[in-house]
Amino acid sequence: MSERLEDIAIAMVANGKGLLAADESSGTIKKRFDTIGLESTADSRRDYREMLFRSDDAMKNCISGVILYDETIRQNAKDGTPLVQLLKANGSIPGIKVDAGAKDLAAFPGETITEGLDGLRDRLAEYYKLGARFAKWRGVISISDTLPTWGAVKQNAQALARYASLCQEAGIVPIVEPEVLMDGKPGTHSIERCYEVTDLVLRTVFAELYDARVVLEGMILKPNMIIDGKNARKASVEQVAEMTVRVLKSTVPSAVPGIAFLSGGQSDEEATAHLSAMNAAHDLPWKLTFSYGRALQAAALSAWNGKSENVAAGQRAFAHRAKMNSLAATGGWKKDLEKAA
Repeated sequence: MSERLEDIAIAMVANGKGLLAADESSGTIKKRFDTIGLESTADSRRDYREMLFRSDDAMKNCISGVILYDETIRQNAKDGTPLVQLLKANGSIPGIKVDAGAKDLAAFPGETITEGLDGLRDRLAEYYKLGARFAKWRGVISISDTLPTWGAVKQNAQALARYASLCQEAGIVPIVEPEVLMDGKPGTHSIERCYEVTDLVLRTVFAELYDARVVLEGMILKPNMIIDGKNARKASVEQVAEMTVRVLKSTVPSAVPGIAFLSGGQSDEEATAHLSAMNAAHDLPWKLTFSYGRALQAAALSAWNGKSENVAAGQRAFAHRAKMNSLAATGGWKKDLEKAA
């Protein structure tokens, strides 16, 4: 495979393929395992991820790349094969989450800044040696009637741009993820408010990327969809799709090869339906696909339930969601395909 940033970015959004976000931090994966009563250990985390990565049909046909966590990129499968080799054997590009999480932003109550720029150049060089060819950094933007503030938007956009330029220097494609939180507090904002905030955030992020000399052809954007707050949901699938495409067309340069959405607070099926509606109805300058974590994994986790005898059931559940999202990435998903399964 070519090592040019542009070629890697294009491969990440190949037709009908998207990204599996398997980069849950130790805290997050513990919460997921708690729901099935499984203790989170290095082995149980490895077994779970190995189950997903060995779903050959799903991985080969629907998944272009996998975002890994620091522990996972260093782990071997039960038989000793490095997990990174498993991914490559299935044609998936290994990626890595490099941010150190969102922390309270000093002097900005209720808002956060993502940490992890210190020492990032050296970490990227190591991740490149370990096989990573793309990375992810998430900036978290709070939304309410009064938030976000300009200061918080600006600082998160600058951090994303500094991260992205360091990635490109290291031969790694940056996924730039500014997430306007759907399920933040109080979660009662309207879809119009989400549009307004996302518009401001994306304009600011691209201005900072330009100033940081980031090559747009060698990056992927991972934004939120335009959606009403979790406690105010009433927008239709068509309205979410139409407003999301509208904000992207007015803010995202056509040089960006692809946009891979986060599922952020949506149910599995909603995330799929919204993506499919965007791809079905619109002539777009970039590929629109998925970069889902929970929306690809929730069904698989519960089918597996931490038991080795359920691995095949977990893989079937994962393959179904991967297939549904693969169809959505080309605008071909239909609700009745969910029932058929």
